Amino acid sequence: MRAFHRTPRSGVPTRCAHPVCLPGEANSAGVSAKFTSISGAESWSSRGRVYTAAVYRLVLMTVLFAWAPAALGQRVLSRAEYQDRLHGMWLGQCIANWTGLRTEGQRVAPPFFTDADWGTQPPGLTLPIEFVLSQNPWFADDDTDVEYVYLHKLSTISPPRGVLTPVEIRDAWLAHMDREYIWVSNRRAYDLMGLGVRPPMTAQPVNNELWGFIDAQLTTEFFGALSPGMPEHALRCADLPIRTTAFGHAIQASQFYVVLYSLATQVPPGLSGRQRVLWLVQEARKWVVDGGKAADIVDFVLADFLANPDVNDWELTRDRIAQRYMINPGANGWQYWNWAESSVNFACGVMCLLYGEGDFKRTVQIGTLGGWDSDNQTATMGGLLGLILGYEGVKAQFPGQAFSDRFDIERTRNNLPDFLPADPQAQDRLEWMAARMMPIVDANVVAAGGRINAGLLELPPAITAHHLRHNPSHDLWMRSANNQVVRQGGTVTMTTSAPSGPNMPSGVSNPWYFGNGYEHDFRGLDWQEWRKWAYTTEGTGVSGPVTLTVEYSRPVEVWTVRFMEGDHTATGGWATSLAVQVKVGGVWMSPSGALTEVPDPARPFQEIDFILRQPVIGTGVRVIANVPPGGFLTCIEIDALGRPAKFADGRRLPPP
Repeated sequence: MRAFHRTPRSGVPTRCAHPVCLPGEANSAGVSAKFTSISGAESWSSRGRVYTAAVYRLVLMTVLFAWAPAALGQRVLSRAEYQDRLHGMWLGQCIANWTGLRTEGQRVAPPFFTDADWGTQPPGLTLPIEFVLSQNPWFADDDTDVEYVYLHKLSTISPPRGVLTPVEIRDAWLAHMDREYIWVSNRRAYDLMGLGVRPPMTAQPVNNELWGFIDAQLTTEFFGALSPGMPEHALRCADLPIRTTAFGHAIQASQFYVVLYSLATQVPPGLSGRQRVLWLVQEARKWVVDGGKAADIVDFVLADFLANPDVNDWELTRDRIAQRYMINPGANGWQYWNWAESSVNFACGVMCLLYGEGDFKRTVQIGTLGGWDSDNQTATMGGLLGLILGYEGVKAQFPGQAFSDRFDIERTRNNLPDFLPADPQAQDRLEWMAARMMPIVDANVVAAGGRINAGLLELPPAITAHHLRHNPSHDLWMRSANNQVVRQGGTVTMTTSAPSGPNMPSGVSNPWYFGNGYEHDFRGLDWQEWRKWAYTTEGTGVSGPVTLTVEYSRPVEVWTVRFMEGDHTATGGWATSLAVQVKVGGVWMSPSGALTEVPDPARPFQEIDFILRQPVIGTGVRVIANVPPGGFLTCIEIDALGRPAKFADGRRLPPP
């Protein structure tokens, strides 16, 4: 038997910065030409203002306590008015997306664009930096087309619902995505789906090294729009779509955007534009876990904005974002990958929302000039402001300008209905896209405890406290015994019946890896890559049953035992059957329950849950896996999961 103890660790793990390449994109040095790391160091006293963590904490706490909480917006919404808001969301997103694309990837390091560049055509650009308003039809891009695919899939479900299953997400991607028009983590997830892998395993770092990129931030915001005023339900609906391509801090950045969209109808009346965006950012921040990178980004950008006496000097904050998260990340506890990563782009999104102060045109201008993957933050914030303004409100930003309502989804996506068969260039209309969202909105309102009455959306009571208890990824982290025992000062011990073996392409033989808690740790950290490897019995010569055991130094409540499988090769990696035991009162017992699916040699990276018929209090769990002759077993994680934050009937837990 081999054993490994996992005990609490102090301090912050050392980060590693490394370039990331897509297959076929590496240059002669093994580094992607498009995706490269930037290193260097500059003084924090850039542009005359010295920044310290203490300063931004002080500014942030001052505004949080001085800002008197206003009453939430209406909990009763007109369906017709909300459909118009959705129409405005699509138009705002299209305008902002194609405006931002003028500068995408053009300035990924200093010197960046400035306000002086607006309306000009700097060297290297094929078109001037200006608003794109006359596109007809609007072309699909990855800022709109993945959400379009999700809308199509949700629209085909009867009765309507807002939650997609792993199989439904996989089927929608394989049926409608064109690999040529998806990049980075999206492309990696798509390729994994082609191998039979289902979300959320498509974003696990052990098999998707691009988990920290921007992808989910630009493909899932509209789940917030499908749950107006109900961020807890929006996050539940968006959870699997987000975790299709994101992990760690990239999950929390995406969740922040989902909450912004959900809260668009809830901004208290009578506020100025500046107060509105401050309210939105501060409310959305309540749903993000403290201590992670996404939380650091929101706090940093918000504090820097509040400390800046000149609202037009957004470039100061942009340059400080570059200092903290790109040029000198190691000194601040982070790593920087490249210009398409989540972090710098998330920071720019928050920045352009704040400095735009609710003005559509100014927000899009700042996002377009901000740098890095500029079209993504413009599209996200353009859609958000469109959702706030409504269709006519977006049009009013550009007096005298006629806008097309036609949409060309076939530019980037396949096998979708053609709602305009007589039109050779477009297949849909923005207003129809908004209309198809409304039955899903209705279903979400009812599922969350509200009702539809006489053309009105009567929303359920708002969540006003304990926000993180209703965040699904935070809930999963809290349910994970592998994480919570260590967090509470206890010890987790991993053992295996297999002998030690050599490190193999399928993993390593150290049992620490299948109980280290990594796969269920959703604190939003910037992870060390060495934590992600899978356990394997390959090369150990083991045959027959293999027992993998995780034991805890203190009792835990066990509702579910999760087995996360690793990769397959031509010769093995899978089990033919699984049995689960729980240690109760010092005795191993076989509880009554059922597996959510059986091991499948044709599908790597399965996530298989054993759901107990009745929860028990135990001090360990173990999986007994039968391995075919000549084969071997891989395992990413075994974990005991406690009580979920919501019971099956949807009842909310009382406050602690």
